[in-house]
Amino acid sequence: MAVPFKVNLNGKVALVTGGGGVLCSTMAKALAECGATVAVADLRLEAADKVAKEIQAAGGKALPVACNVLERASLDAANAEVEKKLGPIDILINGAGGNHPKGTTSMEYLNPDDLVKTNPELVTFYDLDPKGIEFVFNLNFIGTLLPSQAFTRQMALRRKGTILNISSMNAFRPLTKIPAYSGAKAAVSNLTQWMAVHMAKAGIRVNAIAPGFFLADQNRALLTKPDGSLTPRGQTIMSHTAMGRFGEPKDLVGALLWLVSDDAAGFVTGVIVPVDGGFSAFSGV
Repeated sequence: MAVPFKVNLNGKVALVTGGGGVLCSTMAKALAECGATVAVADLRLEAADKVAKEIQAAGGKALPVACNVLERASLDAANAEVEKKLGPIDILINGAGGNHPKGTTSMEYLNPDDLVKTNPELVTFYDLDPKGIEFVFNLNFIGTLLPSQAFTRQMALRRKGTILNISSMNAFRPLTKIPAYSGAKAAVSNLTQWMAVHMAKAGIRVNAIAPGFFLADQNRALLTKPDGSLTPRGQTIMSHTAMGRFGEPKDLVGALLWLVSDDAAGFVTGVIVPVDGGFSAFSGV
C-alpha cells in the first residue's frame, strides 16, 4: 500500500491485534510497507489469513495468528508461535476492541416518562445490562491489558520496544447512548499513560491513537442509510467534525508510523493523539 512517508522498520517484528478488521488491517499493511514483519492477530483466523496474504502479495512479510485477546492462554500460545517463527516482538498494536448493544441506551437523553414504559425494547439508563457493560469493558480494557502482558515480556528483557494502543474520541468527548464504550476507551487512555510511566525505565514507549469517526463494519449502519446518506446520528457527528467528513483508514497511517518509529518519536511516550478531523476541538458553536 502507499504510505505518506516511510520510517525504517527493517528487522522489526510487529504484532497487530484485531488485524483482520478494516482499520487494523490498514495499519498492518503500513507497517509491512516500511519493512516490518507483521503478525496479523485476530479472533478469526480466516480474516487474519486474508490480510497476511494481501501483505505477502504486495511483497511484504506477514504471519496470520489466531488469538483471543480475553484469554491469556490463547495469547501466550500466539506469542510462542510468533517468537518461534518470526522472533521476539518489537512493536505491539493493541487494535482489538468494539461495542455491544447491551451497553447502549435507546435514547440520547433520559425522559422520566420512559421509566413507566410500555415498550419492552426501550433501554433506559436503568435498564443497562451489567453483563453487557462488562463485556464492552473487558473487550477494550482487558483486551489491551492482557496482550500487553503476553506480548511484551521480551521487550522488557531486551530493554526496547513500543506499544501503541487504540483509544477513541469517546475518551475525550463521551458520546450519548454508549456509556460502556466511552468509559472503556477512557480507561484505555488512562492505562496508556500509566504504562508509559511504568515501562519507561525498561525502554518501552507506550502511546495511543484516538480515532474520530471512521466508517467500519461495526458502525456503518448507525451512521449511514442503505443509500449512503447520513442517519440523524451521522448528521450530528458530521456537523461537529470541522473537516466535514468521516475518516478513512489511511488517515491513521501517519500517526501510526510516527509513534512506532524510535527515530521519529524516540522521546514520545504517554500521549494520546486524536485523529478526528477537528471533532475534539469544536465546541459546537
